[in-house]
Amino acid sequence: MKKIMILLAVIITPFVFAKNLEEETIIIPNESIRIRVIANSNSLSDQIEKNNIKNILQSYLDEKLKTSKSIEETDYIIKKSLNEIRTQVEKILKENNSINGVNVRYGKNFFPKKEYKGITYESGMYDSLVITIGEGKGNNWWCVLFPPLCLVDEDMEDQEYKLYIKEVIEKFK
Repeated sequence: MKKIMILLAVIITPFVFAKNLEEETIIIPNESIRIRVIANSNSLSDQIEKNNIKNILQSYLDEKLKTSKSIEETDYIIKKSLNEIRTQVEKILKENNSINGVNVRYGKNFFPKKEYKGITYESGMYDSLVITIGEGKGNNWWCVLFPPLCLVDEDMEDQEYKLYIKEVIEKFK
């Protein structure tokens, strides 16, 4: 009986994974506005600083943009909020006694090539809000402000992935 259950799991699993992969595929539309927060470096303190800024900005922008229905409206809200966004970031840096400065740019900005869930997002110039902390030589976080899609988790290579079929087989050992 155990062998039959394992065999069934082996046969069924690829179909389950294929369905889940299809459901999770999200493609960024051509008409979009991205956000990117770039850390000063990859030191632990700089990455924590970047994450603090990301969290505050994400909450702030979610609130500001929650009623936005178009790319034009999102563009207008961001442009109108640039000074406030800079102030928010500078406040976080000051509260953390950071010596890093910040550069806030909105418009066409460079995004490097990124692969996520089998989709390649080519490098290029994209409409975006980019917050660069200090020298901007560290890992970054990014997502899409319009339409609101946060796709990419930073440091994906550090994630642990488990094979479902392996877990099923281990249950029957």
